[in-house]
Amino acid sequence: MKITGTGALSSAFDVTGLAVSAMAAAGQAVADLAQRLGVAPAEVSVDRDLASLWFGMSFTPNGWELPPVWDPIAGDYRCADGWIRLHTNAPHHKAAALDVLGLGPDADRATVRAAVELWDGEALENAVVTANGCAAFMRSAEAWLAHPQGQAVAGEPLIAWGVPRRINDGGTRQVAPPATAERPLAGVRVLDLTRIIAGPVTTRFLASYGAQVLRIDPPDWEEPVLEAELTVGKRCARLDLKTAEGIAALHELLRDADIFIHGYRGDALDKLGLSADELARRYPNLIDVGLNAYGWSGPWAHRRGFDSLAQMSCGIAEAGMAHFGSAEPHPLPVQALDHATGYLCAAAAINAWRDRLDGTVRSARLSLARTAVDLMWTAPSDPYALPPEMDSSLLLPEDTAWGPGLRLPPAVQISGMEPCFEVPALGLGSAAPRWN
Repeated sequence: MKITGTGALSSAFDVTGLAVSAMAAAGQAVADLAQRLGVAPAEVSVDRDLASLWFGMSFTPNGWELPPVWDPIAGDYRCADGWIRLHTNAPHHKAAALDVLGLGPDADRATVRAAVELWDGEALENAVVTANGCAAFMRSAEAWLAHPQGQAVAGEPLIAWGVPRRINDGGTRQVAPPATAERPLAGVRVLDLTRIIAGPVTTRFLASYGAQVLRIDPPDWEEPVLEAELTVGKRCARLDLKTAEGIAALHELLRDADIFIHGYRGDALDKLGLSADELARRYPNLIDVGLNAYGWSGPWAHRRGFDSLAQMSCGIAEAGMAHFGSAEPHPLPVQALDHATGYLCAAAAINAWRDRLDGTVRSARLSLARTAVDLMWTAPSDPYALPPEMDSSLLLPEDTAWGPGLRLPPAVQISGMEPCFEVPALGLGSAAPRWN
């Protein structure tokens, strides 16, 4: 493994180190798969400066603009006993938070601020979560380790592997796709039921080495800020999984899939009839890789969450506040838990595919909160070693459904391979829910 570059994102923790190690794991998995396919051993290198940039936004519009990243209400608020973060980008999450606060849909940030100040943080967090919204009270690392969920996550492995099983000769999709030395995942069918941001990072990386990715979203789900960033390389369709027809169509897709990557909460999957046991029974040769926010054990295993919320819960935002002497929560400079978990998830999926070629079927589980455990063992980064400005001549031109733009060059290089995207970013719902 070769590491180049010298930059580091300024943070209370070694975010660039996490980026490099996660990307290196994914790159090494590709190299190991290629070797399993008969290619000579390949050298893997990761550029620190590019890895830091990829953990932000890899795509820049040219001649057009992306919408704002955050809803006007989303953000950190002072409560009676500390700080709380409200995540309101999704309309139903925003409605839940405002309803708990006793406010109408036209409430502005100042009105929300005044209402939040009257609440104890943990009580408001619980009320919003109970109302099917998303919120996180800011805890210290010590408070998180004393919390039942913090204790549960600390006991989980970074990648939790299920019990392996031998490939079922009576199962579907037994034949290995026609991979090549340059595209070792060519023809591998990946069914993607993930959203914001870790899962889409996973499937974007798989697509760049040849995987045929089909992403499924609900009829009303939108991600205008991230579509150009994260739908590249994939075909994106919609299914209403609340209907019998939608579930039936999903099972048709699962029948012919090789890898299933999902970011749904465990209880939500169970309600859809997609529990791990049921998937193994119906699709014995399917590789099942899941990720969530707060871990797969403990009282919050089914809690909704996002990177920014996990940073508040587990002590990252509080540690940044102390490290930088901030007057308010100080998160990581990028959503590193999402991106790192995404690349680790890609590594797990590729390694599981390599094992399936040898007759063993495996499943894996990852979470943002567990990735945070490893990050929080690291020391602060060097504040004087910031990544250099990217030379614009090195950016790669790319067309999208919304207009042209520029993409960062790959941070991971594997000798003999050139990652590329065969499908442009066309947006959610731009394809039919079927395999090519």
